[in-house]
Amino acid sequence: MKKTVQYLTPEYLERASKMSTVEIVQFLEDFRKLHAEAETNRNAKSRLISIKIPENLLNTFKTAAELEGIKYQTLIKKIMRDWLSSQSIGKQNLAKRNEN
Repeated sequence: MKKTVQYLTPEYLERASKMSTVEIVQFLEDFRKLHAEAETNRNAKSRLISIKIPENLLNTFKTAAELEGIKYQTLIKKIMRDWLSSQSIGKQNLAKRNEN
């Protein structure tokens, strides 16, 4: 298994040094959930799609993802899953998918 090395910017380290205990705990919990979700999705079949997105919207996603330390495509998929799970039909479909 190939190990990834993460390089942290001075800005990120500065921001992280100012985090409260509650923010650190929330960050760690989010990190745990993200990696648990990634492991669950690792075996899921994916399909490459093409979609036109306004540049300013894409740049916003890229910036938000960078701040979270994830790829912007991962952030988009997370938001899509979160939206689906908030919809009643999405909850039913996700439950069925997780049963299989």
